[in-house]
Amino acid sequence: MSIVSAPGFKNVCILSISSALGGSIITLMVLAGSLVGAGLAPSTSWATAPIAIMILGTAITVIPVTQCMQVLGRKNTLLLSMLIGALTCGLAMLALQMQSFSLFCIASFLFGLCNASILQTRFAAMESVGVDHSATAASMVMAGGIIAAYIGPEIAVAGQQLTDVDYQGSFLLGAACIILAALILSLAKPSSMGTATTTKSNSSTLALMRKPSFCLALASGSVAYIIMSFVMTGTPISMHHFHGHSLIDTKWVIQSHIAAMFLPSFIAPVLFKYLSIRGMMLVGLTCYCATIVIGLADVSVNGFLIQLVLLGIGWNFLFVSGTSLLPSTHREDERFKAQGVNDFAIFSFQAVAALSAGWAIYLLSWQQILLGCFIPIGLMLGILIWERIKAPPG
Repeated sequence: MSIVSAPGFKNVCILSISSALGGSIITLMVLAGSLVGAGLAPSTSWATAPIAIMILGTAITVIPVTQCMQVLGRKNTLLLSMLIGALTCGLAMLALQMQSFSLFCIASFLFGLCNASILQTRFAAMESVGVDHSATAASMVMAGGIIAAYIGPEIAVAGQQLTDVDYQGSFLLGAACIILAALILSLAKPSSMGTATTTKSNSSTLALMRKPSFCLALASGSVAYIIMSFVMTGTPISMHHFHGHSLIDTKWVIQSHIAAMFLPSFIAPVLFKYLSIRGMMLVGLTCYCATIVIGLADVSVNGFLIQLVLLGIGWNFLFVSGTSLLPSTHREDERFKAQGVNDFAIFSFQAVAALSAGWAIYLLSWQQILLGCFIPIGLMLGILIWERIKAPPG
């Protein structure tokens, strides 16, 4: 039976569209966050701090968010977080009006909270259709991110001069997108999205970490985000400020990168069938290696474009592979704990990478930054080998 005929297919479609629209505020921040930061920060080395703080907000709040979903249900928690996201857009507008870097950083943290909740839609989609179609459902939600890939940067540019304060109008348009996302989400059936429960797992986080397959799933998502965030966060500054490329070219490269993060999801189910989850991980790592090689050789607009497209494809293969592997690494009563621990680790590493990018871009060359990405790639290969050795025979 195909996923189209599965009982929860309608919910997967609703989740895909809603999360894409709600997630547009995150892609808006990817383009505008560091540029706004460069204008408001007391030092240029803190230009990427708003993006890093947003990611840190995701890391810190992801466990409370999953606990909230366990009590209130996924739909109610998602709607609540979208309300917070819309209000946070107003806070960002106020920060820009006051030219307050600290207030903008607070807004960035709250955007991270909203992101922590929206990211859980991939698990809600997987739960809507069951194990047989879980990888396809996760891929559909990821594919919905193509909408966010274009809406976020477009409203960042369209709203840049909508008011007298640069980028203030961008966040007004962002609030409208989040409100629309909440209206679409209201059409979903909560019974198919993971019901609220008070049942808690007695197992510890350490017990989860002793499982090689869980460590591999966590490592795949973490390495996906570490390298993607490190390179992507530094790209707008490297392109626009250091190499003199226009804001329009920078926007196009970022849009193409984010589209490349999600487009492979359309063919991911077929690739999973022929390559397996671990084979997809190896392809993702290969794309990352190609990203580094191209980045070392070419800093033209086309060079950045090819580099960032490969970066997006590598991220997709690694992150979707880790997400698809995760449900098979724990018991049903460990579901919320495993999801929370997994996302907390992933976005903690991503926050460190994003903040490090702002520091590194002003102290190191672009080529040195790229070479450093070989370290997490090597670690990931080591975990893949370790998991294969520890895997039971057959």
